[in-house]
Amino acid sequence: MKSCTPKKLDIYLYGAPVLRDKVQPVERMTDDVRQLIDDMILTMYEDDGIGLSANQVGRSVSLFVVGTGAFEEERPDMVFINPEILEMSEETETMEEGCLSVPDIREEVTRPTSVRIRFNDPEMKVHVETFTGFPARVIQHENDHLNGIFFTDRIRPVRRMLLKRKLAEIALMQGQ
Repeated sequence: MKSCTPKKLDIYLYGAPVLRDKVQPVERMTDDVRQLIDDMILTMYEDDGIGLSANQVGRSVSLFVVGTGAFEEERPDMVFINPEILEMSEETETMEEGCLSVPDIREEVTRPTSVRIRFNDPEMKVHVETFTGFPARVIQHENDHLNGIFFTDRIRPVRRMLLKRKLAEIALMQGQ
């Protein structure tokens, strides 16, 4: 197994087609996937993020990372490969969210307070775990990315209309 120094990747912005495309499952762990994970973790921290999905860095694979800052207890960075949300609580909470792919926009989003998720770790071992509070929100946000959904798709229609011009400007920046 080769080991490479992680490198910062470019974050794709709102309007990039890869952010709306269907991602492909990770069939097996490879050196390329390991490198992608290391690069994504570095990129997430360099850009002051707390989570990052593979399609945000231009790779259409079912994978996201969540940094230690998302968790209340001491936990290492987490890697979610081929995640599948199994259950969501009926109880919801509204909080402000932002996104590295949608710079300078923050909006109130209502999400379930708890999720049960099945995922593979970097050794491709299957886990089923329940997350509540802020970690559940971050996981839902990143999992949405893998399904081509932005947090702005989940805000009130009136707010989304008010942001239409700003989103179009971000999409134009992406095209440059």
